[in-house]
Amino acid sequence: MDPVLTAAMWVAIALLGTALLIGLYRVATATDLGTRAIVGDLVFFAALGVLVLLGTLRESAAVVDAAMLASLLGILATIALARIITRGRR
Repeated sequence: MDPVLTAAMWVAIALLGTALLIGLYRVATATDLGTRAIVGDLVFFAALGVLVLLGTLRESAAVVDAAMLASLLGILATIALARIITRGRR
């Protein structure tokens, strides 16, 4: 793999890791349940981003496939959360 691409991926992993840490702090300090749920979603998808990047660096198709399945489940959880927050209104 190209060294420039590898370096860019490591920078992206570091940025996503920073977003994870900030998100975890925000989950711990949030005052209402809606904010905690939304930031929890951010943490979940940032972790998936790290997983995909690490899978790409290791050239592991299984890791990337597992991350794609997890993202589908994460999207369904986000939709369910939106329905709960809006109390079923459209």
